[in-house]
Amino acid sequence: MHRILTPLALCLTLATPVAAQELVGSYVAYISRDDLYSSKGTRLREPWQVLRQDRANFHRFGIRQAGDETDSFFASKENRGIMERMIMNGSIDPAAARILTQGGATVFVRIYGSGSRGTSVRVTVVD
Repeated sequence: MHRILTPLALCLTLATPVAAQELVGSYVAYISRDDLYSSKGTRLREPWQVLRQDRANFHRFGIRQAGDETDSFFASKENRGIMERMIMNGSIDPAAARILTQGGATVFVRIYGSGSRGTSVRVTVVD
């Protein structure tokens, strides 16, 4: 009986995710013209680039728009650096992606992971 239960227990353990995804942070941000350009003046074309610049503007450069909220996760330069991967692992509403690259909208960003480690981001447009 022990020989049957051990492989069964192992299979059940492997089928369970290693770390459950939990909400580790969230924020609301207004995406303005300032967020559409890099610190060097280059026009940003991808949604994750705009989101990353928005957080750099907020945390590093003190450029903030009415409606911008703080977040502790992207206060870290390293965490802003992994934003692209986190969006690829998460989701972005097609309308949010389009609006992000045009500016002039408010987005709601949810950061998922485990503990203080973020693994994915979900982005939606706030009506």
